Amino acid sequence: MRNIGHRKRTVLAVLSAAVLGLAGCDAVGGNSPGPSGTDAQRAKPKPKPTPVWDRSPDSVAAVGDSITRGFDACSVLADCPEVSWATGSSADVDSLAVRLLGETEAAERSWNYAVTGARMTDLAGQMAQAATRKPELVTVMAGANDACRDTTEAMTPVADFRAQFEEALRTLRGALPKAQVYVASVPDLKRLWSQGRTNELGKQVWKLGICPSMLEDADSLDAAATLRRETVQKRVEEYNKALKEVCAKDRRCRFDGGAVYAYRFGMEQLSRWDWFHPSVNGQARLAEIAYRTVTAKTG
Repeated sequence: MRNIGHRKRTVLAVLSAAVLGLAGCDAVGGNSPGPSGTDAQRAKPKPKPTPVWDRSPDSVAAVGDSITRGFDACSVLADCPEVSWATGSSADVDSLAVRLLGETEAAERSWNYAVTGARMTDLAGQMAQAATRKPELVTVMAGANDACRDTTEAMTPVADFRAQFEEALRTLRGALPKAQVYVASVPDLKRLWSQGRTNELGKQVWKLGICPSMLEDADSLDAAATLRRETVQKRVEEYNKALKEVCAKDRRCRFDGGAVYAYRFGMEQLSRWDWFHPSVNGQARLAEIAYRTVTAKTG
């Protein structure tokens, strides 16, 4: 009897071990529940967050002034939007839109609302027009005409300039909260004067009313003329500071970091008619700066 009882106990022990062994296997595989709590969080891969800035937008609208219209790049005192740094179709420029979208797509999904002579006060209206196209990227180059006035006293005050730029961004945001904005700095007007003043034809064109605050009496180097140019230059620097600061408050806005202002335009980059506005070559350089800023990994 003792042997039979002993055998039963042995069989039960073996069966118990087998059941426990199966349970142990099921605890780490099969139909067992997965890890929970902190372990589950570690085990589950986290989705990558969608970046705020899209480096390859699929449509572009441009706002601004004569530079974005290609003024004086193809003929005297005339717009030439086909060579615009922002949306032009010219192969000699390879505009920002063409670089981002390709030639065919750029022709269909880029629009130029810049106006020669426009100042910052005009930008909100241009933004409203651009917003009707629902672009993924809006380019801004404005401010030169706020400094290029008949006199230094007539230049747009910095506080007004800032408020007008803020209004333009609000106008865009009201219609397109997620549109991206590329903001180019105002060019170094004093450098453009120093380069262009060596050309007699250019100086004659300047007398027709191109940026009098900087270009009037182009050959004069007396104290009054020097002070006038320095005053304009300081105002341009203040405008660029305002553009940078306002843009920095908008997470979908990128300022060029002063790259256009810092670019050392030479004679090849200036119009052969007025020696002040960008030539076709100069427009291409502006397109390079814009593309580099828009496609950078970080703003």
